[in-house]
Amino acid sequence: MALAILAEPAPLTVNLDGVVQVGGTRVTLDTVVTVFKQGATAEEIVYRYPSLRLGDVYASIAFYLNHQEDVEAYLKQRQQQAQKNRQMNEARFDPQGLRDRLLARRVERQA
Repeated sequence: MALAILAEPAPLTVNLDGVVQVGGTRVTLDTVVTVFKQGATAEEIVYRYPSLRLGDVYASIAFYLNHQEDVEAYLKQRQQQAQKNRQMNEARFDPQGLRDRLLARRVERQA
């Protein structure tokens, strides 16, 4: 019996927000790549994120290694967007004194 060798697409999808997710889960490519770069093996990644399949993690790592420049550019863009969102939220909702305001609100409700 001959072994059929077929090319399979990377198990990556892009959601409506433009975020790349792995294997039909909500785990992002950002997460898998970050943990991989920290030294985790594919098996450790699956252990940390049990919704992932081992083959999908290996395929995602292979995609990262084969397209490292593009993935790094994507990750940089995601970090910049996260920073922009953080600044926008901090401008809308002043984080200074938040704990005090919440505690004061709790006291008012209990009184």
